[in-house]
Amino acid sequence: MFGRISEAWERSRTARRSEAAKSGQTGGGPRSHNLFEAAAAYVSACVDDDQDRIDEAVGRVSPEALSFGVSELACRAVIALARERDEPPRDVARALLGLPVT
Repeated sequence: MFGRISEAWERSRTARRSEAAKSGQTGGGPRSHNLFEAAAAYVSACVDDDQDRIDEAVGRVSPEALSFGVSELACRAVIALARERDEPPRDVARALLGLPVT
């Protein structure tokens, strides 16, 4: 699981570097929106049922980047809950979705 997260993080870093190079941005240029910030804003806005904040978060990054960020957030949340509960991540994920734990 941690290997997949590490690989995804590295792919994300590489993609961000490529995009910055294509657009001519360097460390001193205007700051682009962070996909993880957008994902956190999107999920919290969904929890609060705040359509204005949802729309704002959706506009920060591409749909693919937002989907990736939300997926990473879900993985990290399940891992944190599993550690907190001392349960396997699979059981925690199934319980959160209301599925029977097998």
